[in-house]
Amino acid sequence: MPATSKAQQKAAGAALSAKRGDTKKSDLKGASRSMEDSMSEKELKEMAATKRKGKPEHKSG
Repeated sequence: MPATSKAQQKAAGAALSAKRGDTKKSDLKGASRSMEDSMSEKELKEMAATKRKGKPEHKSG
């Protein structure tokens, strides 16, 4: 499942970092906090690895 925006890709990267133990879960905010709880490490890795080129900063609608 690729990220649909740069913000989603960044949030997935932050959530992945927390899931791996590199970042404190308490440091997560907003979407990255819920992503860390609801997604597997594999799903987060796929979303975080999405290329940013051509993606909007935020998904509209």
